[in-house]
Order: sequence, then structure tokens, then C-alpha cells
Amino acid sequence: MTAPAQERDPGLQPERTRLAWRRTTLSGTVAAVLAVKTTLHSGTAAGLIVCALCCALWLGFLAVAHHRIRDLSTAGAHRPPALAPRHAAAAAFCTIALALCAAALVL
Repeated sequence: MTAPAQERDPGLQPERTRLAWRRTTLSGTVAAVLAVKTTLHSGTAAGLIVCALCCALWLGFLAVAHHRIRDLSTAGAHRPPALAPRHAAAAAFCTIALALCAAALVL
């Protein structure tokens, strides 16, 4: 007689990963909101361009994060699919570029 197949017990790891994606998204949201606030106070053309870029980068990161959170939520007892390299690169690019744009607005 063969032993029954055991389902994967992921523990809390997928939930921690989902929460990390949400925290990072929240941080990006704060940076984008501060960029808008800074631009509204300065009102320069360069500031408007950088602010628009910050908002576009935030939307890009939001799309990647939402995709990953959805993958982690629907995996259930199964192992979630690995993050695609292009999604990882897009998330890293958006995060770094958003930080640089926010720093440019402050300076």
C-alpha cells in the first residue's frame, strides 16, 4: 500500500511575502504622494515632469505588485509560481527610479 500524497504546508511564508509586497507598495505610494505635494508647492515645469514620472513609476510597480500578490493568494496549498525575471527587473527598476525621482524633487 502506498502512502497518501501529502499537501504542501507553506506555513506563513506566502502571507509574509504578500505583506512585504503591500508594505513596499505603500512606501511607493507615500513617495508618489510626497512628489505630488512637492510639485504643487514648487510649480516648476521640471517638477511637473518629474512628478508625472514618479506617478507612472508608481503605477508600474503597483501593477507588478498586484500581479504577485494575486499569484500568492491563489496558490493555496500549492507552491506559488516563481516571480518571472522580467517582473522582478520591472519591480526593481520602478523602485530605484521612483527613489531617484523623489530625491530629485527634494533637491
